[in-house]
Formats: sequence, C-alpha cells, structure tokens
Amino acid sequence: MSPTASGGAWNRQPSLDAEGLEGLHARIRLAADSARSTRLPDLPFSVYRRFDDDGDRLAYEELYFRRRAAVTALAAEVLVDPTVRLYALADALWSVCDEYTWALPAHEMHATRLGRGMDQCLDLFAALTAQLLAETVQVCGDRLDPRVAARVRDQVDHRVLSLLADDERPLLWEGWAHNWAAVCGGCAGLAALALWDPGPRLTRVLDRCRRAQLTYLSGFGDDGGCAEGVGYWAFGFAHFVYFAEGLRESTGEDLLAHPKVPAIAGFPGAVHLGGGLFPAFSDGEERPRVPAGLARQLHRRLGVRVPAEAVEAADGGADLPRDWADLSRILRWGAAPPTAAPEGEPQAPTGCYLPELAWLADRGQGVAFAAKGGHNAEPHNHNDLGQFVLTAGGEVLLADLGAGEYRKGYFDEATRYAFLHASSRAHSVPRVDNREQSAGGTRAARVLKAHRHTHGADLTLDLADAYEVNGLTALRRAFSWHRDTGELLLVDEVETARPMPLEEVFVSRLRPELHADGAVWTGTAARARLALPEGCVPHVETVYTTDHEGAPDTVYLLRLGFDLVERRTRLLFRFRVGVDGPPEDIDAGPPPV
Repeated sequence: MSPTASGGAWNRQPSLDAEGLEGLHARIRLAADSARSTRLPDLPFSVYRRFDDDGDRLAYEELYFRRRAAVTALAAEVLVDPTVRLYALADALWSVCDEYTWALPAHEMHATRLGRGMDQCLDLFAALTAQLLAETVQVCGDRLDPRVAARVRDQVDHRVLSLLADDERPLLWEGWAHNWAAVCGGCAGLAALALWDPGPRLTRVLDRCRRAQLTYLSGFGDDGGCAEGVGYWAFGFAHFVYFAEGLRESTGEDLLAHPKVPAIAGFPGAVHLGGGLFPAFSDGEERPRVPAGLARQLHRRLGVRVPAEAVEAADGGADLPRDWADLSRILRWGAAPPTAAPEGEPQAPTGCYLPELAWLADRGQGVAFAAKGGHNAEPHNHNDLGQFVLTAGGEVLLADLGAGEYRKGYFDEATRYAFLHASSRAHSVPRVDNREQSAGGTRAARVLKAHRHTHGADLTLDLADAYEVNGLTALRRAFSWHRDTGELLLVDEVETARPMPLEEVFVSRLRPELHADGAVWTGTAARARLALPEGCVPHVETVYTTDHEGAPDTVYLLRLGFDLVERRTRLLFRFRVGVDGPPEDIDAGPPPV
C-alpha cells in the first residue's frame, strides 16, 4: 500500500494558519450532524429526465448537490475530528457508488459521443465526485470499512480513471482551453494520486491530466485575462492550482512555474471594481467568491493578493463550500492572507487594460467603470461587443446581467442567442436597423485606442463587424472615463450608406426615472445620471426573467430611438455616477450632429 493510502499525505500537511478556522470547524461539525440526521435525497428518473422533457436543469442539480454537500461535510469532519465514527460516511459513500451516473443530465454527450454508458460519463461533476471519494478514502485510511473502501476504489477506477489510463481516445474536454480542462483533468489526476501506487497506469493518467492543464493555460493570453469572468476563473484556476500542488508534492514538477501563471493569478485584482464587485461579462457574476485556500496559497507561493472582499470567509456564512477540494484545501493550507497589505508591499492596481482580452477596468474613490471589446465566440460567449458597466458606492448601476439560467439550448449555438442573457438585447450596446449583434469569431471589435491615465481611462472600439447590416459602413464607440468626477462620456459615431433606425440600449436592475433632460438610476446609496441628447425617443422596457439560480429577476432596458438620415451621425451620452445626490444635477448633452 502506498504511503498516501493510509491518509499519511494529509496528516503530514501542517496547517499553515489556524487563525480563523475555529469557526469553520464548528460549521463542519454542524453540517455533519445534519447530514447524519437527514436521509440523502433520492435521484429519481422522473427528475433526471426533466432536462430532456422541458429543459430544466435545476431540479435534478439541487438534489445532486445536496447529496454531495452531505458527503463533503462528513468527510471534512474526519479532518477536523479523526476520532469521529464513520458509519454515516460509509453509508453516504456506498450510496454515491449506487448512482446511475456521477455526471449531470445536461452533459450526456461526454458518454454518448464515445459510445459509453452514463456510468462512464466523465464531466465536471463526475471528476469532482471522483476526487471527493478518492481523497475521502485516503483521509480515512484503515478506519473506513474495507468493503466500502474497495467499492469506492473500484467505482472511481471504472467511472473515471480507466478512461484516462486504459483508453487512448481523447475526451472532449481534453481539447477545451477553459475551465473544463482544468477541473476535469485536475480532479481526475488528484483522484489517481490519492488511490494508486506509482506505476504505468498512474503515469498515463498524470500525463494526460498534465497536458489538460497546459491546454487550460493555452486559453489565456499573456495578460492573464479570463474571458469567462472571475467566477469561472475561480472554478478553473482553483482546480489547476490544487492539481499543480498535488503534482509538485508527488513528483517535484511545479506547474505554478509556468510563465503565464502569475498574470492569471492576478486577474481578479486587476479587474476588481471595489467592494467585491467585478464585471459580470459573459456568463460571469457581479459578486463571485474566491476559495479562501486558493487565495492563501496564491499569496504564499506567488505573492499575489486576491481582493479580500471577494474571498470566501473561512469562519462565516451559512453554508460550507460545496466543493470538497475548496473546503479541504482551506483546512490543509489555512485561511486567506491578511486583508491589508503590509507597509512597503505594492498596492493593488486601480484597474487595468488587458490587451488580448480587450477588457478595460478602472476604479476610483467609490466609483468604477469597465468595458469590453473581444469577439462574439468567446468561452461562455455573449454577443456583447462594446458592453460597459458603472458602479458607485458598492452598487451596480449600469449592469451586465451575467449568466442566465442554464437550460437546454443555452449551450447550443443554434439556440443560445434566443436566450435574453446571451443576446445583445440584454446588453448596453446599439441595435442597428432593428438588428442585434451576431455571433461568431469574425464578429470582433477592433481596438482603436486604449489608454489609462492619471484621472481615468479612454477606450475606442470599432464595432461595425458585429452587425450584419447592409449599408452600415462604420460604428465607432468611444469611452472617456474620469474617475475623479465619476463621469463617463460615451460617443457612438455611426456612418451609413442609407437612412436607418438606430436604438441605444442601457441596461440596469434599477428602474430609471425619466426627466425632461435625462434619466436617473437610483440605488440604495448611489445614483447614475444620463444626459439625453436631443432627437431621441426614450422608452423604458421592463423584462421579467430568471437569474442564474432560477430566481425571478426584473431588468429595465432604457431604449433611446434615433432615425439616422445623415451619412454620418455622432451620438453623445454623458453619465455621472456617485453617492446619492439631487437628480436635477444632470448636464444637458449636445444634440446629435
């Protein structure tokens, strides 16, 4: 038996920082007590089939993740209290081994395209399950009933590891240069390290998982930007780091020495808008959470400081981290680093321009702005070239809606852009001749100017290629942001070969109030004001939708209509954001010329 098989690798790992973990230990014990007293939910076929029947993913996933949360809590309790009895944990492990599949119904193609049954569907969540079960066996060592341990080993091998060790056919995600390669490869590799002695099968698995990590890194430019946003950055990069550290402990190879890694690690700090807010571009989130163990290890190994407001509290909150790897690495590595940088340590930047991603972010005293170029075939793509957000006082005033509810068709290119969140209709971008932006890699923004200066930043984009409109010859969008005053000047210059309508759209979860000379979005403690140019017809559309979690969500689209009759039209919009003030403080913008 290998040294790791008795839990030795975990027991040898000192806690790097016990500070703040007492509360986490207590939460783990409470969650484990609840798991012992509550029956694991069933995963009935009637719920499994709903994805095919009506497109619903959430009903099955809610039951699935409750099961994984119970196993995670019971397994983590072993790390907190090595004397705890393992009867409930053994039952839970046995039950997971009984499951029809460890994958989600939405990911069946990862089995069917290779002619496999669903018991060998290796998606994100099958890989996460394999790591959870394998490392639980490792942690428990000889204390776990050998029949349970043997069954876990057999199922992890059959459902996950044999696909990498014994079958040379590439898996779909091995060629995907985004979070899937990092998570699937990282979890599978760590499961193999937890269960297997050195030998040819382990070598084959580690080789493929290492290559998957390099594929993942290839999806980043030298600027380290993640087109999927900070939430998916945290998911993918966390599992990259977890595998990299496991590989280093086992073989001495250090994937964190890759030249791209420092810039990737710094991505959240670069695009942070303050107060834990981030641009929710693509399928992103406004307030993503970064695992505390990841934040600690990035600071320890690379000297990178993740914005403290975005780091999951190790000892607070009602729920434990859902992911076993996130929770176990907090216990193994310690909580996040101190929130304030020591005197003499370089301060976090006030924003960035990421040239390969074409994202600009800039923050000042309580106000922030971000905008993007890019192309319309990005991972988790939205048709959103020229999109921007404005925040003040910790509130998002002009918004990006981020990810919609994931339903059947959301990830089908033929139907994706019929969904509100992925379409350009839900973004603050023009609608030209009654047409939205189109999807595809050739639908790209050309950066004409990008400059950050002492008082803010300027960004100018050529957006004409985003639209399939006969007679549209140019569409240039220029942002001029001044953080000292919280003022954004947005200028759209449109050239057309024929008359056509154009509609400017500005998106928020706050309903704008229309005044004679402008519009005002009022939050809890901050406001955004827009001076309307002459000649437009304002209209507020209320859209009722659901958010990423399936909860009701209300969105307000301020629509400003223009009739373009001249060959060249210049539309100017002046926004001012800041803490609450009188709505009358709106400067009239110049008319279109």
